[in-house]
Amino acid sequence: MLTTIAIESPRQPGIAALLRQSAEYAQSLYPPESNFLLGVDELELPGVTFYAARDAFGLALGIAALVSQGDGTAELKRMFVHPGARGRGVAGRLLARAEADALAAGIRQVVLETGPQSDAALALYRQCGYREIAPFGQYVGEEFSVCFAKDLTGPGASGDDPSRRADSP
Repeated sequence: MLTTIAIESPRQPGIAALLRQSAEYAQSLYPPESNFLLGVDELELPGVTFYAARDAFGLALGIAALVSQGDGTAELKRMFVHPGARGRGVAGRLLARAEADALAAGIRQVVLETGPQSDAALALYRQCGYREIAPFGQYVGEEFSVCFAKDLTGPGASGDDPSRRADSP
């Protein structure tokens, strides 16, 4: 089935449900103080690019946000795919679009944080060339944080990677 990835407002139809499901999923795995989710207002700030994946009928399947750090780095936030859409490559396509846009905007590195119990996310990021790094920023000292980075420039940083078809929540 056709899936489109577009930059949208986090207030678009269907997005609120995905944001809510994303928060519920994170809260089911980790204590509240270990969830670092951006709210809708934060997702609308300058420097934040919000992506939505939709099917051919306009149904929202997944979301992701890229937050520019202003230093050639961007942080991936709020990556989530509706449980009914998993296994279709939605997460991989969201990630590929965010990386391509980041590179086009002069971003050299994407960093992110996920949790140790988020098996599908851990697998996706590793398959897509992310390497585990020491916790950064607000994640320093956080026992439920696993941080990753990917350099977008240099050998092996771009191209058609079959692992992009992987999926994650």
